[in-house]
Amino acid sequence: MAWIVLFLSAALETVWATALGESDGFTRPGPTIVFAITIVVSLVAFGYVLGHIPISTAYAVWTGTGAALTVLWGMATGAEPVTVLR
Repeated sequence: MAWIVLFLSAALETVWATALGESDGFTRPGPTIVFAITIVVSLVAFGYVLGHIPISTAYAVWTGTGAALTVLWGMATGAEPVTVLR
């Protein structure tokens, strides 16, 4: 169960990172609210995971998965160019 929560938390990292970029310095209420809610839920879920998976493993998986999904989302939406290096 902890692994499932870890991957869901990483997916929420993608949501809050994208919302943070869309919030325009917290001046746009919609993305700002999405950011605030998803970062809290993501970190609470990550805290749960740390009770079951060693932090070195959990953090590496969480950040790596979140970063990869964020780049993929950016490329899929056209916000990031699709290149071989990405």
